[in-house]
Amino acid sequence: MRSERARLTALYGGLLVLAGALLTAVVYLLVQQGLYASISTAVTTAVPAKELKDLPTAVPRQSAAPASPSPLPPGVVQGLAVTRTLSDAAEHAALNRLLAVSVIVFCAYAVLSIALAWWMAGRVLRPVAVITETARRLSGENLHERIALEAPPGELKQLADTFDGMLGRMEQLVSAQQRFAANAAHELRTPVAVQRAAAEIGLAGEPDAGKVARIRAKLIAVADDSERIIEGLLLLAASEQGLERREPVAVHEVAREAVGALAGEAKERGVTVTLHAGPLTVPGDAVLLDRLLHNLVANGIRHNVPHGRVEVRTGPDGVTVSNTGPEIPPDTVPALFEPFRRLTQRHRHTPGEGAGLGMSIVAAIARAHGGTATAYANGEGGGLTVRVTFPGALQGRGELRGQP
Repeated sequence: MRSERARLTALYGGLLVLAGALLTAVVYLLVQQGLYASISTAVTTAVPAKELKDLPTAVPRQSAAPASPSPLPPGVVQGLAVTRTLSDAAEHAALNRLLAVSVIVFCAYAVLSIALAWWMAGRVLRPVAVITETARRLSGENLHERIALEAPPGELKQLADTFDGMLGRMEQLVSAQQRFAANAAHELRTPVAVQRAAAEIGLAGEPDAGKVARIRAKLIAVADDSERIIEGLLLLAASEQGLERREPVAVHEVAREAVGALAGEAKERGVTVTLHAGPLTVPGDAVLLDRLLHNLVANGIRHNVPHGRVEVRTGPDGVTVSNTGPEIPPDTVPALFEPFRRLTQRHRHTPGEGAGLGMSIVAAIARAHGGTATAYANGEGGGLTVRVTFPGALQGRGELRGQP
């Protein structure tokens, strides 16, 4: 900061000193140009030439005589010579005095300019010092603090506001990561506790074969639940890292396969699934896109009502999955894209319930393919509509839109 203040001081002070030097030089030259004429006129007016004819002069008369075709009287010539001598002497003294005063004033002006430039640089850089101090003080415990710079609109005010906005986004990310870690620990600890309880209590003593079989089935189900959670976490991490390679994927065919794979579950739950498979080809990863469609259709089937409906559409606008179901408060919809977030809290494990990673995986896969996932509550009648758009979708014969 001190170096920047010194640079600004040198810049501002140099400009002010240069301006002062130019102003002093211009004033000196202008005064020098008209000073002799002004003094000569003043001397001639105050002391007429005829009254100076008896005074000695060191200037030859011929050198003082004006260029005139007609001869002048000797007294007038002598008076003009004396007037010129006085004017020259007065001009020389005035210029010397002006130069001395100008140098003194210029030196004082230079010192004042440097001091003023130092003060001005400090005023200009004060917001930067505030931003630097805030950035140095911030940590994971006080990300809620903001600069809140009180200054008129300008570049530094905009910089401070941008920094505050960045702090807000960082606070949201850190909070999301903390919630993710806490929820992941809870989700992974619950199956372990269930397995331990089943082993210690269910297998205590000398259980019969039927009880052992039930405990065995319970342990396998809990292990499957834990495996699904781990697979979901790994898939979420892989999606967040982006794609290593891309290949054209017919998303409408992937949607058809996902609907077919979940047809049995939909029939068991009494849910009707309708597919409108418009052409949609996206450059990306076929496995991840299959997981995206599978999660969307599975959520629509599982979070539904008896005799409900799920409508799946693909086309140039992307993928849209809309389902009936319980009414969803609109303000809770954005939170569904966070890991381990459910519309209702889970109190016990039920088959096919999931760990709350489905929508977060959908959003991560969409981001990995350069797209976005949005959702909104259907309002009257209940249910949810999720739309995934892919700006880089292929059109026509493999022309790639949004790609170089």
